Amino acid sequence: MALTFVTVCGSLRARSSNAALLDAVSALAPRGVTVARYEGLATLPPFNPDDDVEPAPPAVRSLRERIASADALVISSPEYAHGVPGALKNALDWLVSGAEIYQKPIALLNPSPGSLFAHPQLMETLHTMSATVVDDACLTLPIAGRRLDAEGIASDTELSAGIRAALEALAAALSARG
Repeated sequence: MALTFVTVCGSLRARSSNAALLDAVSALAPRGVTVARYEGLATLPPFNPDDDVEPAPPAVRSLRERIASADALVISSPEYAHGVPGALKNALDWLVSGAEIYQKPIALLNPSPGSLFAHPQLMETLHTMSATVVDDACLTLPIAGRRLDAEGIASDTELSAGIRAALEALAAALSARG
């Protein structure tokens, strides 16, 4: 069965450890899994419930279509001021009123063991939105500060083994749903 995992990077930085981690996800994806990156985080307008009408703004439509097309999501996010970055939270706010993320299996990857607050906050938000955070697909890896690019992450035995295990757990969660 062919699956599509859409990756969402919570960082807007061009060379973030989160983006490198998600690029490594693409390289390490299990057979039968296509990985596609959602690239529109910076283009989303600030969420305003008054603007959450049809037709939605074009960037919002694009976000919703990309998330709806995914079998599962892989999110990697930094932590800013002990919280979820505003741009990522904004994207999630745009998904609250739709069905695109409802019961969608999600893996949360964290490239910084020093980030202690954002992931629990992200998990709470996603649970509230009725997404399915797959515990065995959630992983914190010691990447931040090591200046590793995607190739360096994918070629590191310990890091790649963890990523592969998380992706396999995400695929298994989809299989278990039938």
